[in-house]
Amino acid sequence: MSKKDILIKIAVEISRVILGVTFIFSGFVKAVDPYGTAYKIEDYLAAFNLSSLSFLAMTGSVVQSIVEFAMGACMLFGLYRKWNSRLTLAVMVFMTLLTLYLAINDPVEDCGCFGDALIITNWQTFYKNLVLLACSIIVFIYCERISNFFTGKTYWLAFLYIFIFIGLFAFRNYVLDPLIDFRPYKIGANLPELMDVEEGKGRHEETTLVYAKDGVEKEFTEENYPWEDSTWVFVRMDTKIINEGVESPIKDFVINKLSFNPQKTELLEQEDITTEVLSDTGYVFLMITPLLEKMNDSYLSVFEDVETYASDYGYKFYCLTASPTDEIMSWANENVINFEFCSMDERALKTMIRSNPGLILFKNGVIINKWAGIAVPEESDLAKPLPELPYGQLLDMKTEDRKNLFYICVVFFLPLLGLKGFDALVYRRRKETAEKQEETGENITE
Repeated sequence: MSKKDILIKIAVEISRVILGVTFIFSGFVKAVDPYGTAYKIEDYLAAFNLSSLSFLAMTGSVVQSIVEFAMGACMLFGLYRKWNSRLTLAVMVFMTLLTLYLAINDPVEDCGCFGDALIITNWQTFYKNLVLLACSIIVFIYCERISNFFTGKTYWLAFLYIFIFIGLFAFRNYVLDPLIDFRPYKIGANLPELMDVEEGKGRHEETTLVYAKDGVEKEFTEENYPWEDSTWVFVRMDTKIINEGVESPIKDFVINKLSFNPQKTELLEQEDITTEVLSDTGYVFLMITPLLEKMNDSYLSVFEDVETYASDYGYKFYCLTASPTDEIMSWANENVINFEFCSMDERALKTMIRSNPGLILFKNGVIINKWAGIAVPEESDLAKPLPELPYGQLLDMKTEDRKNLFYICVVFFLPLLGLKGFDALVYRRRKETAEKQEETGENITE
């Protein structure tokens, strides 16, 4: 093999690994949180005035996660090299052009390519895609030099398993809350700490007041503007950002408690109870339902049981929603519900928990536990005070995440390694036997 061939082989293998790992990671984090990806797709559709297609967001989320993961795995294992390299190049040409547009016009805050696991700016995404585009061009030109992990006879089995694995994984996270939580509202999160920014590290702005006198404009600060001199006429106020500073991970956690009349036909008052909830030394249940009209009512009876349990043991229970007050009153009367309702930002509610409805357990401002609607503890499981139940104990989520990631890797790689062993023992042995027979036949002929 010439030096040129060696260099090409090295470039192909490095490009193959970069593309494979990146696509697998991108598809995996999207499959971890299909709802989060769907919300980001809705942001894109809104930015391009295509909100009428938002009903396709969840389907697009699942398809995108499966396709990206499968493309990455095929690239890493050398499956269907020609077709996969073509598809990868086409995807990267499209994504590079799209992210260039996003970087220039900034219609969405971030691309969402790595979900909440790794948030990067639109320009960083574009530069990342330039690298991936270069790698995809290399593997496209020299696709036949990509090393393959399996023989052609087992390609389809490996490919089928990859699709089944990522599809079932995405479905699991669609039905339940994400197995690995990358959001700021994860179990163990201390919200008061996450909501605060250390003094001096926040956003720094400078306000300039512009006044005019005798047709000449002059800038002043808030300390020296001519407020006593009537000959100066105020023109405008300019605000300049001196330093973006550090943003708190949680900016929109504000709970407003709603008080209705007994018939629930009129809103009497609303009160900000955010501090009260976050400083409560007891347990607080928060039922999360971004929009009541889109809530899965089949879980409602379980939440009523939890509300009764909370009342019996002196725990607080609030139902948080972003639905308008008239819809809240109508829904409460229609379902004969006596929950204490609170209003909150819809985006924040969708970030806190992905299912509708969901349940979060707080204590001292720390998230102790959280459940998707389908996994909320039933009445028979709530027979003791929370300190005596596993639900009221705070888990070490770093350890749990490492354990879950290990199990995911075992479930993904172990069957593929088994298939590789089967491939080596059966198909390659058959090939060697056929080659030996062919050589023997040639010798006899001679």
